Amino acid sequence: MTDSTITSGKKKSLASGAMVYLASNILNASIPFLLLPILTRHLEPSEYGQVAMFQVLISALAAFVGLNAVGAANRKYYDEDARKEMPGYIGACFQILAISFLFVSACLLLFQEWLAEALGLSPIWILLAAVSSGASFVVKMRLGQWQVRKQALKYGALQISLSLFNAVLSLVLVVALSYGPEGRMAGQTLAPVVLGSLAFLLLIKDGLVNFSLRLDQIKDALSFGVPLIPHIGGAFLLSTVDRFVINKHLGLDSAGIYMVAVQLTMAMSICFDAFNKAYVPWLFERLKTDDSATKRRIVKWTYAYFVIVLMMAGVAFLIGPYAITLIAGEKYAAAGTVIGILALGQAFQGMYLMVTNYIFFSKKTARLSMVTILSGVLNVGLLLLLIPILGLQGAAVAFVLAMAIRFVSTWWLASISHPMPWFTFRNKEV
Repeated sequence: MTDSTITSGKKKSLASGAMVYLASNILNASIPFLLLPILTRHLEPSEYGQVAMFQVLISALAAFVGLNAVGAANRKYYDEDARKEMPGYIGACFQILAISFLFVSACLLLFQEWLAEALGLSPIWILLAAVSSGASFVVKMRLGQWQVRKQALKYGALQISLSLFNAVLSLVLVVALSYGPEGRMAGQTLAPVVLGSLAFLLLIKDGLVNFSLRLDQIKDALSFGVPLIPHIGGAFLLSTVDRFVINKHLGLDSAGIYMVAVQLTMAMSICFDAFNKAYVPWLFERLKTDDSATKRRIVKWTYAYFVIVLMMAGVAFLIGPYAITLIAGEKYAAAGTVIGILALGQAFQGMYLMVTNYIFFSKKTARLSMVTILSGVLNVGLLLLLIPILGLQGAAVAFVLAMAIRFVSTWWLASISHPMPWFTFRNKEV
């Protein structure tokens, strides 16, 4: 078999994997997308704001429930001893999940009343957010192990099942039984619990879980995941905390309107994430070879990707306001003033994903955390400055500026963590 045939086969493998992930993610995203016009017509903006606050809390807990051990297990797969060590390593990750979940739950109990008042939620939902976050960790572990093994169809089946079950529960509870925002939040809690239980059983079935106590494996997983806490926290400050600040300054109505715009622009993020899921295994395999010609090709393709991403944002500026009214209804029309700006922020997120992979490959995640947390803190400062002046548009502008700075900073960090010919890709040597 010739080198050109092998290269062609590898390209087809990337393309087919990307298409499966893209189709899966589009179908997965279309479920809540189709749910959106139903929910917005059964929930007032203030009620939708409650749902947004519940999602804010779940996102905030993601950094602490499980301590990012899913990423450590995914990266472990590429080590030489992965086949023998993986069951014990995943078992160690679940031990980390159990301990961190208990600790987070205790902290939530201590501050339950304060958090409930600040977020506009009933106290019980504060604790249920931790349950949802813990169950989601299990689902992500199963999905991650399928991803690294390039089993995209299985990945898509579980991913879609989770969203579909969530949607059906929400429809029954909100529309049929008139439980209001609590019905939607119940769906967001029960679906991860049920599918998380299934995911755990599937991991056991595949022989990927061994609960023998290995302190060295726990330490290794923590050494990967703990430095990412500021990174996840920074990501929260970048992409989620805006709803909390909007709620504080403008009220739950505005938080609900803004959340609708965010959800529509997430269609872009879905596409970026789909491609990245297929791209990461392909990229890591080639980075291990350290071939100059391959690096130059990767850089050229990355620049082409940047152009496409920015064009997608341009389209959102043009059609976004009309899409808001058509999909969500007139009472959410104000979201049309921010959807184009938010789409540009999502474009920077897509570009960021393409450069951050080099940092994960080099295992220098502490550096990435510093960039992300600083960008997140900048976003909070901009939110506090701009929202009182510009309202919802101020929140969107803050998001774009912070995401742009994170992308550029991460790109620079990637260039020193794992050098690539970013500005010399036409040369024969890197």
